[in-house]
Amino acid sequence: MTIKKEDLRIVFMGTPEFAVESLKALVENGYNVVGVITVPDKPAGRGQKIRTSPVKEYAIEQGIIVLQPEKLKAVPFLAELGALKADLQVIVAFRMLPELVWNMPPLGTFNLHGSLLPQYRGAAPINWAVINGEAETGVTTFFLQHEIDTGNIIDQKRMTISPNDNAGTVHDKMMALGARLVLETVHKICEGTVETKPQYQFTEAGETLKPAPKIFKEDCKIDWSAPIKQVHNKIRGLSPYPTAWTEITDAEKKMIVLKIFDTEIIEDTGKPSGTIYTDGKSTICISGNGGTLKINSLQLAGKKRMTAKEFLNGFKTLHQCKINM
Repeated sequence: MTIKKEDLRIVFMGTPEFAVESLKALVENGYNVVGVITVPDKPAGRGQKIRTSPVKEYAIEQGIIVLQPEKLKAVPFLAELGALKADLQVIVAFRMLPELVWNMPPLGTFNLHGSLLPQYRGAAPINWAVINGEAETGVTTFFLQHEIDTGNIIDQKRMTISPNDNAGTVHDKMMALGARLVLETVHKICEGTVETKPQYQFTEAGETLKPAPKIFKEDCKIDWSAPIKQVHNKIRGLSPYPTAWTEITDAEKKMIVLKIFDTEIIEDTGKPSGTIYTDGKSTICISGNGGTLKINSLQLAGKKRMTAKEFLNGFKTLHQCKINM
């Protein structure tokens, strides 16, 4: 059965900038988004100013009803959601939904995930794909079911990860690609042409599934004894956020945390892993296992991100510092 786009009542659920692109695509292509669900406003930053989510900001600009539940099982929220009479729910970068929410609309609820499922199920698929040195990733739309990120797949789009990409550049390219896939998926639902497949049909026999769990601060610490390419991939996979870091001890035996955003692998110097050396002007290098990393961009705790040259202008004793292995 074909449904006119203006007659299809859509509720959109999402929070960050990544989700705005998909919501914008639906609105600008004439789909009837009758409500948006996003996180409650909360204080953030040093001044603890109240911040609203990017999705809420866009929805308000477009005059769309916004709901911000603290608890998704709360009776008042479920009543408000039901009153929107959605035919379809679209989820992009939101949170885990209870069944009584995702099972509410007659046409179901689909999610956009930032990987080629079933690979990289979890909260941080972009980061982990880059950390693991993948040359390809993509986006997937699938209908929700009980186990997270396991529902039947509607469609996928592939994209390359270049050697110079980091998590930030992959995020931005994927944001646009994902919006196109969301649009195509909703169009298929309107046309009644959706055909889904279980996720096991998207794997080869014996293929190992790689997870994408949430990343915590300790996961971001650099292990300088690891192979140099692995260290390099970890840095770019955590850049610009949540950012790889290492500890150094300065000439006065003070411990300092350094965040590292951008590196390149250069010829091995033969120095022990974790050795810092610099020309004192514009070049910072750290020896590793099987090679050396040239540090192009870094940040001291509490300071702004700087180029190596800017950093050395204010940190003259870096050559006296040692990496805490």
